[in-house]
Amino acid sequence: MTQIFNFSAGPAVLPKEVLAQAAAEMLDWHGSGMSVMEMSHRGPEFMSIYKAAERDLRELLAVPDNYKILFMQGGGLSQNALIPLNLLGHKPEGATIDFIHTGSWSAKSIKEAGKYAKVNTAASNTTAVPAQAEWQLTPAPGAAYLHMCTNETIDGVEYQPDFNDPRFAGRVLVADMSSHILSRVIDVAKYGVIFAGAQKNIGPAGVTIVIIRDDLLGKALPVCPSAFDFKLVADNESMYNTPPTYGIYIAGLVFQWLKQQGGVAEMEKRAKAKADLLYAALDADDFYQNRVAPANRSRMNVPFYLKDESKNEAFLAGAKARGLLQLKGHKSVGGMRASIYNAMPIEGVQALVDYLNEFAGR
Repeated sequence: MTQIFNFSAGPAVLPKEVLAQAAAEMLDWHGSGMSVMEMSHRGPEFMSIYKAAERDLRELLAVPDNYKILFMQGGGLSQNALIPLNLLGHKPEGATIDFIHTGSWSAKSIKEAGKYAKVNTAASNTTAVPAQAEWQLTPAPGAAYLHMCTNETIDGVEYQPDFNDPRFAGRVLVADMSSHILSRVIDVAKYGVIFAGAQKNIGPAGVTIVIIRDDLLGKALPVCPSAFDFKLVADNESMYNTPPTYGIYIAGLVFQWLKQQGGVAEMEKRAKAKADLLYAALDADDFYQNRVAPANRSRMNVPFYLKDESKNEAFLAGAKARGLLQLKGHKSVGGMRASIYNAMPIEGVQALVDYLNEFAGR
């Protein structure tokens, strides 16, 4: 049987060890006689699952004590609405939100936030991170917060700003890290809020992780639904309403797997090795093209194009025959895309590189 490597951008590949453990525990979790899907979310069995998941994620990302970790329903798109709903209550009418626009997800965020506040696009470039000296941030007293998507899943732009820049002093930074969370070491303390949909590097679709500094809680707009008020969610340990219990369980297994692999630092090392291998094949000649500035190329989501796009369907058919799945690019940008998340082994990337070379006739 051909070995399958799934390059889907999300829902995405999960570690085989996690899937095997979930399968073994499907009908009876740890002798409880229940599947995790059947448990009360407030019962002792599930609370032990939740506590372990929260503890392990805090350890993996070195989350400071003055931050809460929330496990919520929805995804990145829902958080684009929930962030302004939760952070604008302390600002008078006419509040402004600053954005750095680097691709499709930034654009979605800007559109959603515009329903609740004035939006200032401080800089825009979808093939590179704009130089920070060019960012036209809202003058003092400043915007309610500065929002950035630190890895654009569709466009393949990734960055880590230099937060030592004095212009960041006192600003609330909000980061959508959906498609590269847990793949690189970050300093959580530099951010006010970090959020991520689970379906890329954490677990199945339906769970959203929110990491929020304590002083930003309790600032929700009056119209914010109570089930999505970050303070209420935090005060009730993500149990204010029924959370996506099975998704949290799978996320917890992924966190355990990450710790067994060596943690986030090891994932960053592997991510760099996989990305370097793949980009080297794409850059070998002009048969393939990646349109992102080399300094800002994503290690997780690698969009590329055939110079002769009439060969796209033949390329995808050949890839599928070799067990290389979900390589078609997002419909909004076309081309191809290989998502090489933490659970993608380097053997999968090597198999893709071998096919890239074969198809190019190298």
